[in-house]
Amino acid sequence: MPDLDGAPFVAIFCFFFAIVIVRTQATYWLARLVAAQTVGRSAPKNRVLARAQAWSQSPSAARGNTALNRWGVLAVPLSFFTVGFKSVVNAAAGLTQMPFRRYLPAMLLGCMIHATIYATVGWAAWEVALAAAAGSPWGIAVLAALLLATAALITLARRRSARTRARVTAASGGTDGPQA
Repeated sequence: MPDLDGAPFVAIFCFFFAIVIVRTQATYWLARLVAAQTVGRSAPKNRVLARAQAWSQSPSAARGNTALNRWGVLAVPLSFFTVGFKSVVNAAAGLTQMPFRRYLPAMLLGCMIHATIYATVGWAAWEVALAAAAGSPWGIAVLAALLLATAALITLARRRSARTRARVTAASGGTDGPQA
């Protein structure tokens, strides 16, 4: 992260806008690629596409699809007011192959919302939290505990997913797809 102290608002806004537009476009187009490559296929041979296809059938992807079905194109900019849900909604827009001419204005509005939040309150809150944590042994301990908890949750989720895949494979007779 660059040192943004003393930078003009426009520079900070442009910095966060550029980051979110690249990330959001990558999410949308990767999801479109997954949709195009996996529709009608039982299991893609490419490991990345296979993982992306598995994610596209996950509960979080279903939540994104539900939001898009309920709110339509308005779900895209509204998702930028949340933490974590914007990626799900933008991926769902790609998976459902929302037309780009409808997606682009909604995504640009959302990126402006995101950049405004982070260039004002979000960046200030981040700096305060880091300063408080760095100056306090308790703050450092809390940050370390949060990092360890996050790593533990990711590990548990991956193990649970592997067990689920193993059960599905065993239930289907040990095959991953149609046999020739």
